[in-house]
Order: sequence, then C-alpha cells, then structure tokens
Amino acid sequence: MTTPLAELAQLISSGVKTLEDAYTKQGIPFPSLDAPFQPTPLDFDPALFQTAHLIVAAASQLIATVRSPMETVQAYAASMHVTSTLGFVVDADIPDVLRDAGSKGLHVKELAAVNGVDADSQARVLRFLATRHVFKEVAPNTFANNRVSSLLVKTKSLKEIKADPEAKYDGAPVAAIVASTGDESLKASGYLSEFLRNPGADLSAFNTAFKTPATMWEWREEPHNVWRARRFAVGMKGGGDMFPASIFTEGVAGDKLPADALIVDVGGSVGSVTLKLAKVFPHLRYIVQDLQKEITEGEKFWASSAPELLASKRVQLQVHNFFEPQPVKDAAVYFMRVVIHDWPDVTAKEIMANTRKAAGANSKLVLFDCVMPYACVTPGAPPVPSPLLPNLGVAGAGFVTALDIEMMTVFNGKERTVDEFRALGEATGWKLEEVKPGMLFAFVFSAC
Repeated sequence: MTTPLAELAQLISSGVKTLEDAYTKQGIPFPSLDAPFQPTPLDFDPALFQTAHLIVAAASQLIATVRSPMETVQAYAASMHVTSTLGFVVDADIPDVLRDAGSKGLHVKELAAVNGVDADSQARVLRFLATRHVFKEVAPNTFANNRVSSLLVKTKSLKEIKADPEAKYDGAPVAAIVASTGDESLKASGYLSEFLRNPGADLSAFNTAFKTPATMWEWREEPHNVWRARRFAVGMKGGGDMFPASIFTEGVAGDKLPADALIVDVGGSVGSVTLKLAKVFPHLRYIVQDLQKEITEGEKFWASSAPELLASKRVQLQVHNFFEPQPVKDAAVYFMRVVIHDWPDVTAKEIMANTRKAAGANSKLVLFDCVMPYACVTPGAPPVPSPLLPNLGVAGAGFVTALDIEMMTVFNGKERTVDEFRALGEATGWKLEEVKPGMLFAFVFSAC
C-alpha cells in the first residue's frame, strides 16, 4: 500500500520530470537558482504553471510531515525576521549594489563602503537570507544576487537613487511592495493580537501601532508620509498591471452590450483597467471614478495613453467617493477591482448598497477580487491529487491567506469565500449570478 510520504515524493518526482522534459523540448535549460531572473518562453505556460504549483504543494507538505513539529513552530514564530531583513536590503539598496558585481559577488566590506551600514551586520542579514535561497554566499562574507534577489533590483542607478531618495522605488513595484511590507505592515503586525483581543478599541492593528485614528489611506496622505504613499502607489500599479486584460474583458462581457452602453469603474484610480476595456470594446462609454488626487493623476495618464478617448468623451473622469451616493444612474455595468477586500463587512455593504441605489433593473455589478479557498474538502471545489491539501496549501492558497491577514492587520479588511461574497450581495440588493475564475475572480451580480 502506498503511503502518504511516498505519494508526495511521487508527485514531486513526476512533476520535475514534466518540467525538465518541457524545457528540453524547447532546447533551453531549466532556470538556475544561482543566476539572476531572466524570462523564458515557458514562464507563462498554464500547464507548467500548474505542474510547478503541485510540486511546491507536495514539497511543502512533505517538509511539514517529516520535520519535527517543534522545528516547524520555531521557524514560523521567527518568520517576521524574513520580512524585516528583506525590508532592510531593499532600503539599503543592497541588490542594486550587487547587480554591478555580477556572479563574483561583493565582500560586505565593499558593501559597507557604498551604503555605510556595518559590514558584520550586513553579512549576518545576507547569510540569513541566503540560507533561505535569497542571495548567494559565493565565498565567506561575499554575496551575489540570485534568481530571487534579482527581483529586488530597482530600475534607477545608484547615482539616481542617491540624488532623489524619495523616488528610488519608481518603476520597481516588487521592491516597493517589499519595502512597504517591511515598514508599515510589519510594525502593525506586532499589534494584531492586541487588536483582536480588544475589538472596537481601534479601527485596525495599524491604528494601534501608529497611534492614529486615520485609515492607512488617509495617513499616507499626511505631509510626513507622502514618500510612503508614493512608494505604495508604485507597488499597487505594478500589481495591477500583472493581470491580463482578459480577466476584465470577460468579467464585464462588453461584447454582449449594445453600442454606447455605460460602464463605471468605481474606485478605479487612474483608469488603467478601463483603458484595457476601451481598447477591446470601443463601442462602449466609460466613467472612471475616484478621489481628486487619483483623478488628477488620471488626467495625466489618459493624456499620454489615449487622449482621443477623453476628447470624444468616450471616457470621462469623475471625482467620487464611493461612501457617498453614486451619481451615475442606470449604468449597464458598475465594476470594482480589488476594492471590497480593503474593508470589513459593514463597510463593504455600504459601498455596494450605494451602487445598488443607483443601479437600474438591468444593471450589473462586477467585483474583481481574490477568493479565499477553504483548507478542507468542499462541494464543487476542483479535485487535487491525494494527499495534498484541498487548497494546495502554500502553493494554492499561500498568497491569498497571507493577503487576508495583511488586510486584517492594516485595514480590518478581508479576503472572502464565495459564500461571503454571495452574502454581501444578498444584504445589499444584489444577486450573485456567476463566478468567473482567474488570477482575479469576477463576481457578477444582478440587481434584485
């Protein structure tokens, strides 16, 4: 009889063979962990992506099975040091310094001469990360970038970074998100237990940590935090750009709408998703709504991206706070991209209810968001190979479960299950008609 350990090992073995065969067929080697990241033609192959997920799911479950539970608890309890050290290396521009050193690396004394940070301290941080496969120690106290750490390199030169530190993350969304997580999120996470054990005392753990009644959005707009807002905006723009246009075009189903039907992008920032829709569905009209600062930036975005759409009024930009009554009545589609997860249920209902009051009998509401999968077997869930967790563990639900705790910590928001999205709709006059899966799920509601 095959044991769970043997089944996990077999999943890993067969998956590795599938990957290696695919790369061999293309005449290219599988990417080395020791070399900086370089895209390959197979990076976005859906079947290979799934294969890699199964390998990671099986490997992580195998580790959890065979490792001493005490070692697992110790590793998890100290995981904040991964966040803090990653935050330090991007803040100290270490990946950027190592970029120019290439595979031979750089001794920490040379690093210290560039960034002014104590050499021994940098060696300890980099060795901690290299032990976890971020960076490579090529010789004692000499470190180089590898496939993982190369993602932290910024687009600006060291000279440009030194000349304008506040702009150092511009064009580097991965580094920006890592820096924000190692700053605001990490500091707030230390107060999560206090927040959960004293409900109602503060809006979120973030508020407790930073001693402010403002939301994180408001706090970042304060004069002393403008640099943080800039850094976060870079990360969010990069995160939004990674989603293929098909998620949004299929979600709103614009091909089924008549000419001049109106689509409203609620909380749409500068309107980058609306631009994707307008390119595919030029027969429709669009309104992008957000607060004044985002709309001002949106005017610059559209002036450089598609000025003719603003000139023809095929696309309009509108200042609107979604906590106030929706001014656009009877639109064919209202949609929100990763808006609802920022808010607790009571606030999410307020946002959705404001939209419902403006909707017509045939209006649709489409929410683009992540889905929280259960870690147990549930009806209708896609099957996975035994003995893997039904949600594929860290390979399948690692990101969304981590994002859920992030939302809880900084906003008191949440990632939701399909049932929870359905309940939000029922409480606000929307009926969940369809759920379209993808990198972001599209929840299609009709007015009821």
